[in-house]
Amino acid sequence: MIKFRQKPVITEDDIRRDVEKLGRRAFLRGSLSLGGLAMLTGCNLSTDSGADAALKSMLKFDDKIQSMLFDPERLAQTYPASAITNPFRFNAYYPDWQVRPVPDDWKLEVAGDVANKSSWTIDALRNMPQESQITRHICIEGWSQIGQWSGVPLHFFLRTIGADLRARYVKFICFDDYTTSIDMASALHPQTILALDFLEKPLTPEWGAPVRLRIPTKLGFKSAKHIRVIEVSNDYSGGYWEDQGYDWFAGV
Repeated sequence: MIKFRQKPVITEDDIRRDVEKLGRRAFLRGSLSLGGLAMLTGCNLSTDSGADAALKSMLKFDDKIQSMLFDPERLAQTYPASAITNPFRFNAYYPDWQVRPVPDDWKLEVAGDVANKSSWTIDALRNMPQESQITRHICIEGWSQIGQWSGVPLHFFLRTIGADLRARYVKFICFDDYTTSIDMASALHPQTILALDFLEKPLTPEWGAPVRLRIPTKLGFKSAKHIRVIEVSNDYSGGYWEDQGYDWFAGV
């Protein structure tokens, strides 16, 4: 009887040097670092073809495949309050000392394929149905933390403003100059919310005040902070990281 030797599992440390040679942008073109891919898929990467094969596989993780993997009925895992990470890690495309304060005249604007283009105050948003979730925030860098957010289900908000739910994309424009886009199926997912509270308290600037997107079925860079405009459209207009080569879908 032939016995096959079990191949060892490649860890992130094993191929860190190869990853660094590829460069951040090329490696993350498929939206995932090695740590992120292993964490999100639960897969072990074996040495059957070496580090190059693993890296090439990640670069092929394109929009079409991610769209096939996305299930609008599948919920991200939720956790008990005892699992919340404390302290929670700040992350943005700038350091924490550059956090933007909320403009005095802030209102949430809506644009594009919507019937009612009236602006929204924070009080008006708080008068809408609210949902709370304790879910994992997964960063494209490969780390994750568990936090608690609550706010307005985005699907409820979109229906309230008369958004064309047949449109393909929802774009978020933020007052800190950040932008990102998601597909309509992800926008209508039951766990996608316009978060108003973090850890049962109103959002403060470092956590995205006055309103941010919280979408636990996507990588963290889709959870845009400091939203000032929500635009519904059939035209894909990218976003801050997407325009620099990151995969727009960024599903988990």
